[in-house]
Amino acid sequence: MQRQEMIDKLHHRLHDWNQEIDKLEAKASVASANAKADYRDSIEHMRARKEQAKTRIDELQNASDDAWDDIKQGAEQALSSLKEAYDSAKHKF
Repeated sequence: MQRQEMIDKLHHRLHDWNQEIDKLEAKASVASANAKADYRDSIEHMRARKEQAKTRIDELQNASDDAWDDIKQGAEQALSSLKEAYDSAKHKF
């Protein structure tokens, strides 16, 4: 996969995760007070993971050829961490 294709793919995945976070926020808005607090905590955790992933993707975009593989792996791990946070929240609610 070419460099720009990879970056575009990661941006697309990040966009998809934004949509999933929005869905959880919609559920949180109609939840009971106790559940809202749990949702908020999970959503904040996911947003932090999303920001880490975005940072890694931005680093990847500006990476030298020598650093590309290491940073690419970090970006993929950050998105994987976001997925784990989402899966945890989804199973919780």
